[in-house]
Amino acid sequence: MRTILITGAGNGIGRAIAMHFHGLDWRVIGLDRDAEALAELRDALPRETALFLTADIGREGAVASAFERVEDWLDGDPLDCVVNNSGIADPYAGPLEKLALKDWQAWVDASLTAAFLVTRSALPLLRRAQTASIVNMSSTRAVMSEPDTFAYAAAKGGLDALTHSLAVSLGPKIRVNAIRPGWIETGPWQKTGQRSNPDHRAKDRDQHPAGRIGRPEDIAQAVAYLHEAGFVTGQHLNIDGGMTVKMIYEH
Repeated sequence: MRTILITGAGNGIGRAIAMHFHGLDWRVIGLDRDAEALAELRDALPRETALFLTADIGREGAVASAFERVEDWLDGDPLDCVVNNSGIADPYAGPLEKLALKDWQAWVDASLTAAFLVTRSALPLLRRAQTASIVNMSSTRAVMSEPDTFAYAAAKGGLDALTHSLAVSLGPKIRVNAIRPGWIETGPWQKTGQRSNPDHRAKDRDQHPAGRIGRPEDIAQAVAYLHEAGFVTGQHLNIDGGMTVKMIYEH
């Protein structure tokens, strides 16, 4: 049985990835700061095939402690896939002149620093596998922006660069790719107290060449593809309904 580790596993895209891979008969390890969300997942999945740990993975000590637990739980077995999915979901920082350094650092730590720390700790476990992969959760905002999203865009752009650098450094044993989600509606995949099913406007759906807004299941399927795609590494896969190739003019 193969094993996947997912950061930011409690809600949204991370939760969908955890459930998708559990359905494929993988063992699932989930890390998140949200203890309540992880408790829901823990109740939903058999404990012998799932491990959920509360940790602030932007902090070095928290990552080290979490991986001590992971190592014990694996009991010598390999880790086959790591998904660096954690991050602050809200991209809007407000005007640059009002952005505090601590807030900038929070965006960077939650996504980019966390990916570095988790990947570094996971390497010995990934190297036990015959073939292993890492998937970094970037964003289309790494290559295009709305106003006042500086910190989020910079963190995701850093993840893109980390992806191709890791692919060259860790291959061929470990392949490393990134996914750039576009507009993904995560409401149905939140913990119970925050779950929602928004009714999006027709123009919101129609602006996508694919004719709809994305779902977390779309991202989970892409992670599964990238893990199996043995000749794909160092790539950045846009999962955005076609929005990054659409020219938009005001007439």
